[in-house]
Amino acid sequence: MAIILDGRTVALKIRADVKVKASRLSAKPGLAAILVGDDPASKLYVEMKEKACDEAGFYSQKIILPEHTSQEDLLYHIDTLNMDDRIHGILVQLPLPKHISPHALFSSIDKDKDVDGFSPYNMGELMAGKETLVAATPKGVVRLLEEYKIPFIGKEVVIANHSTVVGKPLAMLFLNRQATVTVCHVNTKDLASHTRQADILVSATGVPNLIRAGMVKDGAVVVDVGINKQDGTTAGDVDFEPVSKKASYISPVPGGVGPMTIAMLLENTLQAASRILSR
Repeated sequence: MAIILDGRTVALKIRADVKVKASRLSAKPGLAAILVGDDPASKLYVEMKEKACDEAGFYSQKIILPEHTSQEDLLYHIDTLNMDDRIHGILVQLPLPKHISPHALFSSIDKDKDVDGFSPYNMGELMAGKETLVAATPKGVVRLLEEYKIPFIGKEVVIANHSTVVGKPLAMLFLNRQATVTVCHVNTKDLASHTRQADILVSATGVPNLIRAGMVKDGAVVVDVGINKQDGTTAGDVDFEPVSKKASYISPVPGGVGPMTIAMLLENTLQAASRILSR
């Protein structure tokens, strides 16, 4: 039976460390979250981040804009936050309305306040092997595995996601640690033929129970980043019980990568605040 990758416990340890370090700064780290529209899940995520900031002793600001907000108006709000000395981190909750360009949006955030790690500058830094401000979910996946002393060098890693939010930055993080990485996506032919080769398998497709026991190599490390509502409960991408009997380690949903994402966001904000306040 697989060892559970307990993201809740690891995240609590990280958040406690962040709180102590934040208390030593000359000013409170400040995080601003922007939400465009009224998606219930997005609202919940923003509230969770706001609560986490309060618990860490951060200053937080929440900006909620209507669905029809123009790209120009959104960029105005970002520009205002870029110039606000109380704010050291800016995040925009995804997904965005279709009329807003994610590239234009993330290009407009001050690279030193880009705690989501999605700006072209910080993505480029990651590509060059410099992990300055890294997207919270991929960073959380790697940190969780590191906490359990899981080795990366020479390991076959398969990622079922190719987005700029998870798959691409996560691939770079693993490559920076000398793993061999295969990135799969919706058009990948015969996904199982790839996943069965993985020493470390990460799935973030949003398809419930996509990853079944027959798709997993004996002794593999399985990380489930999927969050899906199924019959009133939260489920991941992985068919947990059967897969847990084959894997050596497995992350649960909930309680795996989700708490790590929040912890990494706080850590990124602390890192950004430390750099800005030391100027």
